[in-house]
Order: sequence, then C-alpha cells, then structure tokens
Amino acid sequence: MNGGTAVRGGWSRRRFVALLGGAAVAPALAGCGGDGGSTGAAREAREAETTASAGRSTPSASVSPEPAPSPSGPRPLYVGTYTSAEGGGKGIGVASYDPSSGRITGGGTITGVPDPSYLAVHPDGGTLYAVNERAKGTVTAVRLSDRKVLGSRATGGEHPCHLSVHPGGRWLLSADYGSGSVAVHPIGASGALGERTDRVVHTRPAPGPGQRGPHAHQFLTAPDGGHVLAVDLGTDTVYSYRLDERKGTLTEVARAQTRPGAGPRHLTFHPGGRHAYLANEADDTVAVCAYDAGSGRLTIGAPQSTGARSDPNHPAQFVVAPDGAYAYLANRGDNTLARYAVEADGARLRLLGTVPVHGDFPRQIALSPDGGLLFAANQRSGTVSVFEVDGADGGLRLGGEPFASPVAVCALPL
Repeated sequence: MNGGTAVRGGWSRRRFVALLGGAAVAPALAGCGGDGGSTGAAREAREAETTASAGRSTPSASVSPEPAPSPSGPRPLYVGTYTSAEGGGKGIGVASYDPSSGRITGGGTITGVPDPSYLAVHPDGGTLYAVNERAKGTVTAVRLSDRKVLGSRATGGEHPCHLSVHPGGRWLLSADYGSGSVAVHPIGASGALGERTDRVVHTRPAPGPGQRGPHAHQFLTAPDGGHVLAVDLGTDTVYSYRLDERKGTLTEVARAQTRPGAGPRHLTFHPGGRHAYLANEADDTVAVCAYDAGSGRLTIGAPQSTGARSDPNHPAQFVVAPDGAYAYLANRGDNTLARYAVEADGARLRLLGTVPVHGDFPRQIALSPDGGLLFAANQRSGTVSVFEVDGADGGLRLGGEPFASPVAVCALPL
C-alpha cells in the first residue's frame, strides 16, 4: 500500500493511491494479459539448482559471496506505473542505464499492460511479469526478446500490488491488496502463465487497529526455496506457507504477528538466509526478523527507527547489498533513503543515517545486479533517482539528474 493514515481509516487502495500519488485515479477497468519465453531444457536445469542465496555466508562470518560479474555496456531498466492515473504512463516504461555512472536514457513503452505497478523478471531473464493493479486483478507476462505481451491470468482477487517468481522458475506468486489474498500461477516452458493453481484469503487473525480487512502486500520465496511468505498489512501478520512445487498449492505452516497497528508492508532477506528485515508502513518502524528454514517460522523482533524526521512517514521497502554488509530503506514522506550497517551475521541493524532521495515519495527501490547502483522510483515527482553505492562504506551518492518517468512506482534494473 502507499501509506498509513488513510489505510487506517479504511479507505480503498485506489482512493489511497490517488491521494498519496498526487493524482486523480480513473475508475478501475478490467485488467489484461501475460505469457513469456524460455526453453524447457533450461527450465529443467533451473529446477535442479538450489536458490542462489540459500546457505550463503555473510561478511561478518568472514566469508563473502562471489561478486556478480561487472556488466559492460548499457543495461535494460523497466519502470512500472499507473496507466489509469492522471499524468500516468502508457504501459511499462523501457529505458537503459549505464552500469558505471547510472545515467538513464529513455527507450520507449511496452503498451497493452494496464496499471503495471510492480514488476519481476524470470530467473532466465527472458520474461517480464507485471501485476495489473485493478479491481479485477490480473498478472501479465511479456516476452523480452520482442516485447510481446502474451496474455494475462486472473488472480481471483482485487488490486494485486506485488508479484515474484519462485527461484525454480515454475511458479508466479502474487499478492492482492484489495482482497487480502495470495495466488499461485504456473509458468510454462515458454514463460507463459497457466491458470491459477491456488489462492488463499487471509481471514485470520482479525484485521488490525483501524483496518477493515486483510491487505496482502507482498508474496515472496524464502532463501530455502521451500517456503513462501505473505506479508499482510491489514492483519499485522506474516504468513508462512509450504509450496508444493509439483502441484503449485499452498499449505500454511506458521504465522508471525507484528505489534498491533504496525502495518507490515515489505520483507527482505539477508543473503545468509537466517534473518530478514521488515518495513512497517503504518507505524513508521522497521524490525529485524529471525527465520528458521526447517519450519518456515519467522520471529519478528523489536521495532526500530526508520531514521525519518518528517511526520507522517511511511517506510516502503528494504534492499540488502549482495554481500549482506548494508541495508537500505525507502522512506515516503521523509523522502529519504536510510542506510543501515548489518551486524552479527545479519541479526542486527545499526542505523547510520539518511540521504535525500531527490524525488517525492519513493515507492520502491532496487539494486543493480552487481549492487553498485541503487534505483528509487519516486511516485509523486514521476522520477527515478539513481545512486552510486560506495563499496567501502555503503554510502550513497546521487548519480546525475533523476530520470523523468510518469508516476514511477517500480524500477527494475537488469
């Protein structure tokens, strides 16, 4: 979701998006569609692989993961937006960035994808997936080789706002904010989406203070690969499920509750796989979580500061450096990026300070694959800011003028 106060008052997500995004949102229309591209042989090879981050040691454990290869030449950047918002985009924005300087240059638009507010890419890099954040929720796949929109599948819920691809590449996970539900779709050998294999609505526990119902905000895979976790802002709960990788069905195995009214929004794992960091949108806090891979159980720690000085402030999302040494948080309202030192093998966050995001309302942030750049999608200012990440101390330095992109709500660098 996009903020705290109006949510606690029980407003709809669409109305809330309009308020916080500074634009009038048109009435929700029916969504549209997705499929994509990879080979069956490549997919079988992926299924045999373990998740890249499982069992990886952290810097404080004196063993660093292998650095990602340094890219050369322009790299693709995809930008999500609201097409039904006043001044919004026409589809998924396409641009390029310089992997050294971070400079973004425009490229065009993938049309035929309504309200693509969150994006994810298949592990093989061949297919892009987008939610269609509308009353009749759908998810869309786009083949990147020719930017062909391949159709869509219904999530069965309302206003999907997050999606991710299981590391094995066979399942798409999505979260419906409006209906408080999560869904699973199969991914075919081409990257195309099949009909939904499961959907779970969060009916328990009862909604948190000021909430009128559940609001699933994220659905992601834990580093162990066998468990998937759903973060629900409305019920103040993170649900752990075991995913049957043959059938695409979900079995709940654990629940972790925040303190009442926290409004958990987004969870990000440390590369070591034993800890994660939770951004609580409604009460402007963050928390370190312990994770047990055997049971899928998450244990949420005490609330900590976001570093924000503005009131209100609504933290949006964490990202963690590939080596696990630093974590970054987007603060909407304060319009800053908080920097944390990660200590004790991921078990502790120490706030180092904040820097201006050079935009208004940083809805989402992402690191480049090598961790050398940080991108911030600024919803209200319609810009994407890029920061160079100092490898020595994790410091952030603005890399040129922010890139103009209509109602930028998600930036995905590849």
